[in-house]
Amino acid sequence: MATRFARAAGSAVKADNRTAVLYTYRRLLRATYTAFKGDTPTLHASRKFARDQFRASKDLQSGSEEAGAAVQHVQGVITILRQNVVQGELQSNGNHKLHIHDHTERGDNASAKKLQGSTKSFKEIKGSVF
Repeated sequence: MATRFARAAGSAVKADNRTAVLYTYRRLLRATYTAFKGDTPTLHASRKFARDQFRASKDLQSGSEEAGAAVQHVQGVITILRQNVVQGELQSNGNHKLHIHDHTERGDNASAKKLQGSTKSFKEIKGSVF
């Protein structure tokens, strides 16, 4: 889904607007809450990591390709956190209860079966269509 700060998926995002960067940061914090709600240590650690990464990138030149790539990377992380990260909780009977929310991507496992026994890295399959 394209945001108001990104044109089409695959086009370069201009990160010359402080508002766009702050908007992306707030979306990231909301995504961490969605993914890690109820797991306070992980929630705090993920938010600290996000804060540290944004602070480390604060010196990127506004409007540069690096800044645009950084914003696009964060938007990808937001998508993964919202759609693909599911926390589980061990129940007393030994089963795990998954905390699936409205934004969790649901599938029929057909795509997962295609990769069964595969040793490909995420980098190799990133962007693949299943």
